[in-house]
Amino acid sequence: MKLWDKGFTINDKIEKFTVGKDRLLDGYLAKHDVIASKAQANMLAKVGLITNQENEALQSTLDEILVLIEKDDFNIDDNFEDIHSKIEAYLIEKTGDAGKKIHVARSRNDQVLVAIQLFEKEYLKDINKKLLNLIDILLLKADQYKDALLPGYTHFQAAMPSSFGMWFSAYAESLLTDLYFFEAAYKIADQNPLGSGAGFGTSFPIDRLQTTQEMGFSEVLVSSVGAQMLRGKTEKSVATALAMICGTLSKMSYDLVLYNSQDLAFVKLPNEMTTGSSIMPHKKNPDVFELTRAHCNRIQALPNDIMLTINNLPSGYHRDYQILKEILFEPMMQFENILDILTFAIPQLEIKSGYMEQTKYDPIYTVENINDAIKNGTPFRDAYREVGLSVENGNYVPHKEFKTSHVGSIHNLRLDLIQNKIENFKLDSSICK
Repeated sequence: MKLWDKGFTINDKIEKFTVGKDRLLDGYLAKHDVIASKAQANMLAKVGLITNQENEALQSTLDEILVLIEKDDFNIDDNFEDIHSKIEAYLIEKTGDAGKKIHVARSRNDQVLVAIQLFEKEYLKDINKKLLNLIDILLLKADQYKDALLPGYTHFQAAMPSSFGMWFSAYAESLLTDLYFFEAAYKIADQNPLGSGAGFGTSFPIDRLQTTQEMGFSEVLVSSVGAQMLRGKTEKSVATALAMICGTLSKMSYDLVLYNSQDLAFVKLPNEMTTGSSIMPHKKNPDVFELTRAHCNRIQALPNDIMLTINNLPSGYHRDYQILKEILFEPMMQFENILDILTFAIPQLEIKSGYMEQTKYDPIYTVENINDAIKNGTPFRDAYREVGLSVENGNYVPHKEFKTSHVGSIHNLRLDLIQNKIENFKLDSSICK
């Protein structure tokens, strides 16, 4: 069955090409199409376009479909173009004419679009919870290792003293900053396009505010033309949010790959979290973080991929949008897997000891030598030159006894301020409600 069927057949090659991967990818939209169809049927009954009895039959059958979807027992056969045609065929088989009426005042354009909005809205909510959980884990690790000093690097050279408390809290706060992009994407997804039809509305007296409320959207996308412009906009905003998070997670993973190496040896992974070599029996490879880095780097390309697909399109629906499901849906699931594995792995990281005593790290205290000289009355520029010469001449003695006091420094992490940011985000953010 095809929703646009007018009684003639289409060439098999054309059908295969145009259907693409819809039968596979539409599984993600199945539940959400049913939710939207239930709201559509209730609204049609309210405005008198179907009878209450017809609506009751539709609601009961749509509930049956939800159960089948939950059991993963609602497959899209080759006879159907997509999930939307399969659902309508099921309704017609079970309810007769009532099933044939559910598409009144609805186009496949707004039908697909509202299912995507609901799917991505739900996804963003779920991922937001997982990200907040990962942030909590990082803050716990920051507090646990707040006294563990760590060489800070710039240009891949040991630069100044840092700490694992600073390192863990830095990534916690950075991920929270990235969550603001999730909030923006959620606001775009939290708009109802149903009722915009093919992009030009309908002459039937439908109630778009009713469906908006029933489906849990915060607001209706008012303009029928503008509603269709959500297609591509929502996907690009979700991709951008994922890309921002992945930029942070990729950086963190790269750090951990370096920190786990024999040359640095700041952290140790449990044996069961490493992989080996087929020829070198001593190898314990941090593949979990290398693969995280690679997956995150690929996901960061998504916004550009989407932009290249839709950037030169005018208003209105175009079949180009179908490709967006292929571009975005599987990476969305991959990102969820990334969060799950990091939530599992980070708590098991062991911070090693003794590495700060190596003489190769003595130069990272040069700034503290300069600061000590300044406190004793030496101008900065003179102190800088004197300490630099002592390093070059080989008579440098590191000033390892120092104490920081400002907010966000080694000895004053102020994790409570970061925690306050998290609580404020939860209070102010619509994605957390």
